[in-house]
Amino acid sequence: MSEKTILVWFRNDLRIHDNEILLEAVRKADKVLPVYCFDPYYFQRTPSGASKTGNFRARFLLEAVADLRKNLQAYGADLIIRTGNPAEILPKLSEEYHVNEVYHHREVAYEETEISEQVEAALWKMRLNLKHFIGHTLYHKEDLPFPIKDIPDSFAVFKKKVERDSNVRPGVPTPDHIITPEITDAGELPTLQQLGLDEPTDDPRATNYFQGGETAALIQLHKYFSQTEQAVKPKNARGIGANNSSKLSPWLAVGCISPRQVYWEIFKHSQDSYAQNASMLKLELLWRDYFRFMFKKHGQKFIKAETTENNGQASATNQLDFNKWANGDTGIPFIDACMHELNATGFICNQCRQIVASYLVHDLHADWTLGAAYFEEKLIDYSPASNWGNWAFVAGVNDAKESKYVIATLQPKDAVSDFVNTWQHATIDEAGDMVHA
Repeated sequence: MSEKTILVWFRNDLRIHDNEILLEAVRKADKVLPVYCFDPYYFQRTPSGASKTGNFRARFLLEAVADLRKNLQAYGADLIIRTGNPAEILPKLSEEYHVNEVYHHREVAYEETEISEQVEAALWKMRLNLKHFIGHTLYHKEDLPFPIKDIPDSFAVFKKKVERDSNVRPGVPTPDHIITPEITDAGELPTLQQLGLDEPTDDPRATNYFQGGETAALIQLHKYFSQTEQAVKPKNARGIGANNSSKLSPWLAVGCISPRQVYWEIFKHSQDSYAQNASMLKLELLWRDYFRFMFKKHGQKFIKAETTENNGQASATNQLDFNKWANGDTGIPFIDACMHELNATGFICNQCRQIVASYLVHDLHADWTLGAAYFEEKLIDYSPASNWGNWAFVAGVNDAKESKYVIATLQPKDAVSDFVNTWQHATIDEAGDMVHA
């Protein structure tokens, strides 16, 4: 009897733990072929000349893929890395390694689903099946108390019904071992330069460095709930919300950790002195689910409605205002500080995101999609559904009945003052002194 080989196509699920496609492939096949593709589509230049993926996020991704390879090697396996179109690479590897089936996690945003469809069509010509799994949400769609088409558009109603009538599944076990075919050419990790990007410069004002990979994700998860870290506010915490933000979103975005792993850690701490933080973190996981399910229900229509009278017809004045907003040169200290931190680090807290987005949309009357595209480039934790869904929510294009955040509830004045003083200037010179760009 011939051996069965399943190719596991890693995308935004760069982990060993709680990874259903990896466990299922190990159980169903004699050999598993793990593959990751760096798709040039995501590293192209946009019409405005910006990078679709900025260098902070690209560096994080490279670190995450390298960590996945290292972790697979610890199980006696390896990760094939290629740069190119997955619809061309995966069929070639399937033929070379006599693959019987390909597994991957289903996406919801149109760019990702279009790529999946191209891969599926290419494999179908070879009479190979691309099997879809659901592994990016806290609640499995089959456990929801309503079919996708009937999901409430109101987040408040969605949250109430899901929490009342659904349960979060336990995480799937980690494989004991992973057997791969004899891999003749595993491939090298590309450099940032090969992806068309420069090495990012880490700003000395930043208090967080996001190291890509499952290893770092698990460290951060346990660090967040450790009593020593939560007992007092860190002395050097300069960001708004620095003392209670989990900062897990970059790892969640590329699947170095799953929402279920975070949830069950929350569950362990639901009765301790950090219950409020745990509750807020669970709320954020629910918002992530909500936006993914809204994209699943509505598709692009969820973010297609017009926002302003001149939406899609941005004037020269609006473009000038947008550039000032993007560069942190509006003259409004808090807005500018948030944008300076974003540009210098690739990360700002949720509250900053809501405030700068609201300012761009409601005060400057700019096209909200420009802001969403700018965040797509800059954010380390960019996730299509969350980013575009949040921006559309702020802009009011999806008939939202409630605001996601109460923007007026800022941090204490001293925290805001410290944050603004730290990030009021755009850059820092080589001597470490703040200078205005």
